[in-house]
Amino acid sequence: MFIRTTIAALLLVASGWVASAQTQALPATPPPGLAFATFATGCFWCTESDFDKVKGVVSTTSGYTNGAVKNPTYQQVSSGGTGHAEAVRVVYDPKIVSFERLLHVFWRTHDPLTANAQFCDRGDQYRPAVFPHDEEQERAAQASKAAIEKSGVLKGRIATTIETAGIFYAAEDYHQDYYLKNPIRYRYYRNACGRDARVKDVWGAEAGGS
Repeated sequence: MFIRTTIAALLLVASGWVASAQTQALPATPPPGLAFATFATGCFWCTESDFDKVKGVVSTTSGYTNGAVKNPTYQQVSSGGTGHAEAVRVVYDPKIVSFERLLHVFWRTHDPLTANAQFCDRGDQYRPAVFPHDEEQERAAQASKAAIEKSGVLKGRIATTIETAGIFYAAEDYHQDYYLKNPIRYRYYRNACGRDARVKDVWGAEAGGS
């Protein structure tokens, strides 16, 4: 994440809302005045980078969600079979950015036409999904999906799933803010994986959430 000097961001660190060296379940309720959104768009390094650019996002945490194994490791999840998706927990300020705006960015920063894979990463652990935290988010997610389907902007059937948010495990520390800690390796991976090229191919002028 970018360096943030807001009181809200400092409170997140002080109260243990950032990932440790081991995987751990994060709290199920957000800090006062803030809200959660959870998205999976393939590699969580890239998802984190995309959402950190959105005004009103206080923090992002890479992790694993909606699987059957307690405290899963990266090795377990990346090998497949745990049921988890690589995802990002977004903490945002609803006074600054709406969940609908986050959904707009979500759809336009991944390939919603491909199931159980994103770009060069294969397996259900890389499935694209949005994980609503309450009924209001569920309605918004379903409405956004229906609107995109009706618009005809996509040349195919939407494979992205909408799954109720489950336990979210923060990934190991070396995954957090990977794009900032290892910018050259990150950029090489993103380019080699063909992420931006595929998103542009799918979304055209709408690519990137603009």
